[in-house]
This record gives sequence, C-alpha cells and structure tokens, in this order.
Amino acid sequence: MTAITTLDDEGNVHALQGARDNGLEAAIGRQVREFRLRLGMSVVDLAREAGLSAGMLSKIENGQTSPSLATLANLSRALNVPFTALFRRFEEKRDAILVRAGEGLTIERRGTRAGHQYQLLGHTLHKQIAFDPYLITLTEKSEVFPLFQHAGLEFIYVLEGKVVYRHGDRIYALNPGDSLFFDADAPHGPEELSQLPIRFLSVIVGLRTE
Repeated sequence: MTAITTLDDEGNVHALQGARDNGLEAAIGRQVREFRLRLGMSVVDLAREAGLSAGMLSKIENGQTSPSLATLANLSRALNVPFTALFRRFEEKRDAILVRAGEGLTIERRGTRAGHQYQLLGHTLHKQIAFDPYLITLTEKSEVFPLFQHAGLEFIYVLEGKVVYRHGDRIYALNPGDSLFFDADAPHGPEELSQLPIRFLSVIVGLRTE
C-alpha cells in the first residue's frame, strides 16, 4: 500500500488514517527497534537522545506514524548509524516522500555559513542508486566559495537570481531557467554571486557506496 502523508497542527508528518499497514513505516519501525536493541537502549533512552517523546518513538517503532526527515535524522544520530540505514528493510520500490514548502531537512555541508542554506528535499530508497535533491538558497555575498568534488553526476537548475558557476576549468553565467548537468568528480561550485538572492535546485545521483 502506498503511503500518503500529511502534516498535523504542529508541523509533523504523519500517515493518513488507513495507511497504517504501509510497508515503509513498518520497515523503518522495525529497523529503529533493531538498532535500539543492539545498543541495549530502552524506548525512553532513545527518545531522550533523539529529542522525541517515548510515545512518539513507540508509534514509529510500531509503524503507526510516518516520521519526518528531521526526525529520521535525529534518530540516525542517536543510534549512530547512517541516515540510509533506517530504510534497509524497505523492499517496495514504488515509494513517495512528500516534503511541504519550507519543510526540507537543513543540511550542514562544507562551507555552509550564514546566508548559505542547503535543504534536502527527499532521499532515494533504492538499494543501489543514491539520489539526493537539494534546494540551495544564497542570500549573502561571500568572497571565497568552497569547491565541491564527489563521485556521481549533478544537475542544477536556477530558480532565482544570477550566479557564475565553476566546473573544472570552465565557468558558466547562469540565469533563472538555466541548467547545468555535469560530472561531479571535477571541482565545482559558485564562482560569483551576480544577483542575490539566488535559489537553485541541485540533484546529485550516483552509486551507493555503503
């Protein structure tokens, strides 16, 4: 059964009534419980470390609620396991993740600073392919930009503002509606923020290394 999620009055993501038997929630719950028991932690211990109530953690472990990306990130840190490890028991490939406007998981990346925000908008559950879409917002000028370099392919699409983007030894002046698709193994990143604010989508795809 495919999950359909919504937000409650506090902004938390939950499964709609009738989706209780959804495989994704059940798989995440089983994986969280397994990791917790391996560490010899009680429900109260893990809930405290992850900043959750014991009742909410019990619902997650029993597959009765669909945790938000932020909650999953907190659980992965508390359990000291990779974020993706919480999805390992999920076998169904026809999955969907709903992220409401402004609810993306804020990620700290190398070079992240005031005025530079990276929001993770979803995460692939496929066992072999890693697919990570980000919404990147730049609101302040910087004199020095970090260059990123990693395995896989990357696609960026400019939504707002103007940016000069470097890939290897070439630079590209990008305006709203422009896109750039490239091998991410070459050094890449913003070279000049021509017109602020700047917002662009960045989608990174590659083979999973875990």
